[in-house]
Amino acid sequence: MLKQSALAVLATVCLTACGASTPQAAPIQTVTATVQATPSAASSPDDTDPPKQEQTPSGTTVEKKKLPDVVGMNLQKGQDTLQAAGFYVLNDKDATGRGRLQVFDRNWVVTRQSPAAGKRVSADTLITLYAKKIGE
Repeated sequence: MLKQSALAVLATVCLTACGASTPQAAPIQTVTATVQATPSAASSPDDTDPPKQEQTPSGTTVEKKKLPDVVGMNLQKGQDTLQAAGFYVLNDKDATGRGRLQVFDRNWVVTRQSPAAGKRVSADTLITLYAKKIGE
């Protein structure tokens, strides 16, 4: 008889521990926030020129933006500046002609860019940054 009452107590404890009376968790809510970028304080009035629309031979319009000048910046900052301006098709090359890869972009300085700064180009234009190691 003692065994049966011990089993009954054990069964009651197990059922209670299994969550028979556990309160329901509150439902998960998804919150979406929109963040707007603020213009850089270092922007000059020329950097804020509005994009211009051009018509292609096929009749579609292409937005052209002014290409920022990144010559003299370290390669990483130059890439970041171009991407912030909406240019994402980027390539970088060793300006010394040795064909080295720019593994750590912050150790390289941009010596030339193609197309040149100030030109109005579409956002899908390939922009090549020529860089050399800092101190070379």
